[in-house]
Amino acid sequence: MATVWCLSEGHAGMETQVVGLAEALGLDHEVKRVRVRLPWDWLPGRLWPWPLKAPTADSDPLAPPWPDLVISTGNVAAPLAVAIRKASGGRTRLVHLQNPKLALSHFDVVIAPRHDRLAGAHVIETRAGLHRVTPARIAAGADLWRDRLGHMPHPLVGVLLGGSNRRYRLDGRAGEDLGRRLAAAAGAIGAGLAITPSRRTAPAALDGLRRGLGDRPRFIWDGKGDNPYFGLLGLSDHLVITADSVSMISEALLTGRPVHVARLPGRSNRLGRFVDDLVADGYVRWFDGSFPTWRYEPLDEMPRVAALVRQRLGL
Repeated sequence: MATVWCLSEGHAGMETQVVGLAEALGLDHEVKRVRVRLPWDWLPGRLWPWPLKAPTADSDPLAPPWPDLVISTGNVAAPLAVAIRKASGGRTRLVHLQNPKLALSHFDVVIAPRHDRLAGAHVIETRAGLHRVTPARIAAGADLWRDRLGHMPHPLVGVLLGGSNRRYRLDGRAGEDLGRRLAAAAGAIGAGLAITPSRRTAPAALDGLRRGLGDRPRFIWDGKGDNPYFGLLGLSDHLVITADSVSMISEALLTGRPVHVARLPGRSNRLGRFVDDLVADGYVRWFDGSFPTWRYEPLDEMPRVAALVRQRLGL
């Protein structure tokens, strides 16, 4: 039986993509989370000396026996995957998600979202990010939360919050501004608001959101008990998602429901292209303070991508 390593830096939104692909391929797998020490974390991957010496002591070990396949994602994982292939004598196959920022010829397959603007014989292009969400998981979440959210006004607007990163800021001020815009838009149509933070959502951002919402009817998950995330995907008439999260936007596109992307202070050309491309294709719209409705065919990239990977690897 083939051995498979899912190699990531441990970021939830990225790790779910490599694990999801392994699951879609029907392959048993082991997750390897890695970080690297100085001087490697200062250098681009193409300049790393002795890459397999780069991981920190608290990283998962990368040692023989080498796997048959590595599915990797991230700028740290890419040069490590290439080093594993070299150490295996070329036996290990490599599939990388997103732009590896290394020569594409190092990899058997590179799966790149369209906003990476990457092309080549090894590349499979996607409109959105890969993920582990399925219609069955959404339906189960809806069943679990239907009665719990039954008291909320309708239409129901699900709000999925990300958090600050190197490109965008979701702090108290940004949270309050978003809360005011949500309250005004929901008030215009008598909507209820069901809100779930992520692990990256700062407490100050939630406090600001509450201030901005005023007395607008809402449910805000307190982080205790069952996570309502899949319930909101299944039950919401509209979804609002902060612009920092490619993964949540991609997962929401499986619903076929209107997805409104909320701008945040900051700028990312890459993530901006991601949303603009989806706007041009009719999948999402930037949140403009209102809740128009539109239709699109639910977007699920995983079956197509998994089939192409099987074909290219001869699985």
